[in-house]
Amino acid sequence: MPNHLAAETSPYLQQHKDNPVDWYPWGPVALERARAEDKPILLSVGYSTCHWCHVMAHESFEDPATAAVMNAHFVCIKVDREERPDLDQIYQAALRMLTRRAGGWPLTMFLMPDQTPFFGGTYFPREARYNLPAFVGLLQGVAAAFHQRRAEIEAQNQAVRAALAETSATVAGAGALDVAPIRQALADIKQGFDGVSGGFGGAPKFPRPAELDFLFWSGDTEARNMVLLTLEKMALGGVMDQLGGGFFRYSVDAQWQIPHFEKMLYDNGPLLGLYADAWAVTANPLFARVAEALVAWLEREMTSPKGAFHSALDADSEHEEGKFYVWSLPEVASLLTPEEHAVARLTWGLDSTPNFENHAWHLNVVRGPAEVARGLGCQEETVAILVDSARAKLFAGREGRVRPGRDDKVLTSWNALMIKGLARAARRFSRPDWMALARRAADALHAAVWKSGRLLASHKDGQAKHNAYLDDYAFLLDGLLELLQAGWRDQDWQWAVALADALLDHFEDEVAGGFFFTSHDHEKLIQRAKPGYDNAQPSGNGVAARALNRMGVLTGEARHVRAAERTVGAFMSAMVAQPAPHPSLLGALEDLLKPPRLAVLGGPEPELSHWKVASNRLASARDLVLALPDGATRVPPGLDKPRGGYVNAHVCSGVTCMPEIFQLTDLTDVFRTGDVQ
Repeated sequence: MPNHLAAETSPYLQQHKDNPVDWYPWGPVALERARAEDKPILLSVGYSTCHWCHVMAHESFEDPATAAVMNAHFVCIKVDREERPDLDQIYQAALRMLTRRAGGWPLTMFLMPDQTPFFGGTYFPREARYNLPAFVGLLQGVAAAFHQRRAEIEAQNQAVRAALAETSATVAGAGALDVAPIRQALADIKQGFDGVSGGFGGAPKFPRPAELDFLFWSGDTEARNMVLLTLEKMALGGVMDQLGGGFFRYSVDAQWQIPHFEKMLYDNGPLLGLYADAWAVTANPLFARVAEALVAWLEREMTSPKGAFHSALDADSEHEEGKFYVWSLPEVASLLTPEEHAVARLTWGLDSTPNFENHAWHLNVVRGPAEVARGLGCQEETVAILVDSARAKLFAGREGRVRPGRDDKVLTSWNALMIKGLARAARRFSRPDWMALARRAADALHAAVWKSGRLLASHKDGQAKHNAYLDDYAFLLDGLLELLQAGWRDQDWQWAVALADALLDHFEDEVAGGFFFTSHDHEKLIQRAKPGYDNAQPSGNGVAARALNRMGVLTGEARHVRAAERTVGAFMSAMVAQPAPHPSLLGALEDLLKPPRLAVLGGPEPELSHWKVASNRLASARDLVLALPDGATRVPPGLDKPRGGYVNAHVCSGVTCMPEIFQLTDLTDVFRTGDVQ
């Protein structure tokens, strides 16, 4: 018999609708039951493509005996952390406070009826192992503590609530803007660089695209070279799908060889933009191939019929992590000609010991075409042709396997990250088809989640739901500013203005500065967070500050710039104390200290497009480059420049502007030298 999750649209909650556990979604019904019956809440937070979430579900939540204990002692609530990041943030922070250990998923928290957490962990096994207690025994112990040690738990609850409140606090006028944390962050991050394999730190190794972007555009040559090596090593490693394109979530080793096999939209959008930037700077064909393969994967596997993007692909298929992606030698040999097989063995290291479980291989590029050609006594061109044909045949063979599950909900913030990455790549590579893909996604979002001047966070099966969060507004505003640079549309500009207004009206802390993660009219929870750190995704406060400052450049309205200044100022003391975890806010700080350069191009086609292509290849990510077609009618004040029957450009930085530019070579010289005189 289905539980209370049967009507939910979240694929993760749907996975649990037939559990014998009497699951509720988070909401007033479950919370009121806990209060009325004075029962503790068992809160389980996860997501549909999470491997250990599946393990705990199969071991415990599908087991009638375990479910009976859960149902007898607790009100059980399931939460999709992708739909409710507000709840996930709160209870992950609480777990760290209670246990002094890092969190993760599945998150298993025990709450008092007033929602205050008093005990928790992540994955718990059905039987005791991994130095973890058996789940049923843990449930019984927690239930006994709730009844027998109530006063002790209540005293702890006061301390937990106070600590959560303290983590959200910022001080009004917290700090004057200064370049020092930018310099210190560069020094700190560079200390952790892996000079052999790229990336920072050891295993597990995450891409950390916000950090890479900060380093790449820092003006520090050494930092940029670190990013280029990292991007190269990732592109050749198993963290990239060598057959189907796109990146997995992270590598379990320090060499980018074996990933955790989830593919998440939120990683791939920023990484697409980074690889496009790296190609624009270096012309390395490897970076172009990565971008092309990523967009091909996006179109093939992640685009909904209406144009928005799905959320993620599962790590598992047939209950085994990575099974869809790995190979045995007989499988490879059966699909390739002898010549292709000889090249494939050397290119992907199939001549060495297996690198995955059960004597299987996950494909990494371990030898380049020149080395393979020397080993086989043939030409590099021949190797390249044979690698391409082998890749195509293996990909076609893999398509016949049982596919990993796909979480097909549309998340506003994750779509915004991909729209920005696509638009950036479209600009760099002069790909109107990629720009069309980004525009179609933006239009799909506008139709699905923009209701009465407000955003909703998630859409699936024709239903948009959940009051949107800071990240939804900030990332989408930022994405639209990038999309406008790829190609001006009046409707995109109008939506950007409305998003900026909503961000200021519904999220800003006008007293202390910065933006709350939840809106002023959001459901009241035990904490109202104001996050500044970058995590797997960039900081909403950092992205909001930078996007609003850029809106100020375009609109000429001081309110946008003042909000950006208040936000960065509110986090200055945190950035001074620990600069490295704040790359997005540091980027916003840099834009405030040195205003973005604005280049406005105008005039008739087709010459205008020629100027636009050249500018988009050379411009820094800190630049704003907008080409206004003659038909543009909703032009903001910052872009209202004299236009005639010829192509021209106006370039300004802050209050300093160059004379009108009439020759493309003069404009490209500006981008090459960075001068505004």
